Order: sequence, then structure tokens, then C-alpha cells
Amino acid sequence: LATGFSVLLGFIVFLAFTSYDQSRTGAEREALTVLQQVETAQFFADASGDRLTGELVCYGRSVVHDEWPRMRDGTLGDTLNPWGVRLFSTLSTVDPRTPTQQSAYDKWLDQTSTREEARRDRVHGAVGVIPPTLWIVLFFISAVIFAYMLFFADSGESAVTQGMLMGAVASVITVMLLLLWSLDRPFHTGVG
Repeated sequence: LATGFSVLLGFIVFLAFTSYDQSRTGAEREALTVLQQVETAQFFADASGDRLTGELVCYGRSVVHDEWPRMRDGTLGDTLNPWGVRLFSTLSTVDPRTPTQQSAYDKWLDQTSTREEARRDRVHGAVGVIPPTLWIVLFFISAVIFAYMLFFADSGESAVTQGMLMGAVASVITVMLLLLWSLDRPFHTGVG
């Protein structure tokens, strides 16, 4: 029982940690790319560069004040950031005339692609990768192991010894389930 549970739990922890790490890395890469796009916007003509910079600031604020709370609540889904659409609309009005502006325009398109990919990685982790049926299986197996341990009760042993045996198994299983819950929801408040 313990071996089967441990193997299954190991695979699930690996899956959850991979998703957690991808989401964390995506958030960092998205923030860095927004900063780089602010720098790239400075090479455009004054009006377009200022407008793109302002919209990037609004994009960042939207991520922090709108998307992060919705990711924490699990209500973000696959919605677009409205400022991403506005940035695209503004960029379509830019007419790069100098070689520097043309180079900045090309770089901006690359950075936009990187930012959107990073956003997808960040948002992917908000949903959680462990399906409800797997949670049911984990809790069922945990209950079976706990019940199985009750049959090892021996009246010849002290209550402390029996409590230690049961407590050790129950606490390890509980801590592992809490770890999975934390990794599966990387945007929750508190530790994790």
C-alpha cells in the first residue's frame, strides 16, 4: 500500500512542481519582457513611444491588480489582458521610418511574442494541473492506509508507541497532500 501510494505521489509531486515552476518562471519572464518593451518603445517617435510606454504600464497594473487576484481565486480562465489588445492596436499605427525605428519595431514584435508566451505559462499554473478525480484517489488511498494501520494495534504495546506509529504515517500523508495542494495552486496567499 505504502509503495504504491509513494510511487503515485512521487509522479504527482513531479507533475505539480513542474507546473508550479513553469508558472513562476513565466511570471518572471513576462515582467522582464514588459520592462524590455518599455526600453524598446523609447526608440519610436515621441508620440507612439510615449503611448506604448503608458499602455505597458497599464498592462503591468492590470496584471498585478486584476489578473493576480483572479488567478488566486481561480476565475481568470483564458481571458485576454485588454491592454495586450490595445498595445497591438497602437503598434499597428506606428510607422517606423529610420533604420533604428525599424529595428525597434522588429524587436518589439519579438518581445510581444515572448511576453504572450510567458503570460500563457503564468496563467496555466493558475488552473491547477491535478484533476479532481486524482485528488479523490489520493484521499481514498490515504484513508485506506490509515485504516490499514489501525489493524496493527497491539494491546501489548504502549499507547505512546501505537500513537507514534499511527501519527507518523498520518502526518507524512497529510504533509504530502498539503504540499500537493500548495504546488497545484501557486497563486494562493500564505506559505507556498
